[in-house]
Amino acid sequence: MTSLRRLLPSSNALFVFEAAARERSFTRAAAELNVTQPAVSRMLGRLERHLGTRLFQRGGEGVSLTDDGLLLFRGVTEGFRSIEGALEELRRRTTGLETVTLSVSSAFATHWLMPRIGALQKACPQVDLRFQLIPGPLKGPLDTVDFGMRYLAPGDTGFDTTFFVNEVVVPVCSPAYRDRRVATGEATFIHLDGSPTDWIERLHAGGADTPHDLLHFADYAVVLQAALLGQGIALGWINVVSHALKTGALVPAGDVLRLERRCCLVSARGRPVRAAAGAVREWLVREMSGDLEAVGGLHPDLRIREVSLEAPADVA
Repeated sequence: MTSLRRLLPSSNALFVFEAAARERSFTRAAAELNVTQPAVSRMLGRLERHLGTRLFQRGGEGVSLTDDGLLLFRGVTEGFRSIEGALEELRRRTTGLETVTLSVSSAFATHWLMPRIGALQKACPQVDLRFQLIPGPLKGPLDTVDFGMRYLAPGDTGFDTTFFVNEVVVPVCSPAYRDRRVATGEATFIHLDGSPTDWIERLHAGGADTPHDLLHFADYAVVLQAALLGQGIALGWINVVSHALKTGALVPAGDVLRLERRCCLVSARGRPVRAAAGAVREWLVREMSGDLEAVGGLHPDLRIREVSLEAPADVA
């Protein structure tokens, strides 16, 4: 360990390097570490000078690892994983709890998971649940989490997968907004930046609404919060809105559409799933099935349950 200290300009350098290499971005690494981007750049530049080699290839579209950077990243990742495992074992011995980390969208955590977090804690009392929250599209590495929620297209490989629900979308709004829409014949649409707008055109073409406003938000959790507050109609991904549909906080405002992808709970291929993580995963699947059973009873004509749970043949 004495020689390791001499090989590094600072012990913090490894944490900064690991975050930047994993994210392929100095800016995102800075946000994760709660420091400034220039501070990350300075630390990595100092590390490169100390080692006498370039670790990152810097370009206009971000950064990538050099061959030397890849070599160091593999070693750091394996080392951190081993240390993390030892710390988790110590935690389990002293508290009786096992940490399970999930990579999910901020919208799923806010609108689907938080309302039932007490039920999860009761079902899995041995679990200390942690989150890697993603505000945008569901993507990113799974090396530092037990499993994540990802949308997989037909033919996607490279993961160990558990089917959760098909990618099903339905326009949703609050009951109060639905009544106001019927009375006025006007519609406000709440749109997620960067997503297609054809659902708005299709929904408007199928009715007598006169759109008078279009709200834009960059975070899907905020999109749904606006819908819950009666601000308009939003496109609802069923894996996020099923709880609100079950409770009646949101109601369908149009037809159900099944897309090509499937929503799965995935982990890095070949990485064993610990018993505690497996228990959480099974609980999530059961809860989603229960949601859709209830939603199907409330809105049988839309066949939401059937469309959502018909798992493709290639999904275990």
